[in-house]
Amino acid sequence: MFILIPVDGTDAVESKITTLLNVKHWALIDFDGGVVNAIQFFDERTQIEVDWIDYAILDNKYENYIELMGEGMTCLVRREEETIEELFSAFRFKELDEIG
Repeated sequence: MFILIPVDGTDAVESKITTLLNVKHWALIDFDGGVVNAIQFFDERTQIEVDWIDYAILDNKYENYIELMGEGMTCLVRREEETIEELFSAFRFKELDEIG
């Protein structure tokens, strides 16, 4: 499964989630069986060449998520997590909230 996160950098450890308005890069995570297989970073979302992205994790519930949902993504929102590692820990344990 693929998960999309708007982030402020391209470092898999240091990058933090950001709002869609302030996004600098997109992190695309290949997540399977509770394990992160790969993390790729893209400057623009249009550069991503996968057939289907299952989830988008957003910074807050006030984000403009309609376009992402229109593309078939389930949109989740973080609680207090900031880094990619924290977000995945919360994802694994179903500690993210669903938007909509």
